[in-house]
Amino acid sequence: MTALVSRDELEVEIKAGAVTVVDALGGEYYARQHLPGALALAPADVDAQAPALLPDLDAAIVTYCSNPACPNSGQVADRLTRLGYTNVRKYREGIQDWVEAGLPVEAA
Repeated sequence: MTALVSRDELEVEIKAGAVTVVDALGGEYYARQHLPGALALAPADVDAQAPALLPDLDAAIVTYCSNPACPNSGQVADRLTRLGYTNVRKYREGIQDWVEAGLPVEAA
């Protein structure tokens, strides 16, 4: 099971530049809004795009999607782990929680 990260922990890590954030929704959802600096990587694209987007297998990576009911972040995290990534965590509460807390988002 993928380790979890809290909103507060993730906010600190993003501000410090200490984490690569992966938006597991992708597409129009990513274009509309995503966490600061997040990369788009939907479950269907992990195998093809992860090596180029995430070349460091030991980098700190956090996946997220819309909310706890969304399976995408877990699917992407699990696949990255199977591909050999060693430091993958999941922000289970997702962008809904981030926005409701009044934290900044970006648009593509």
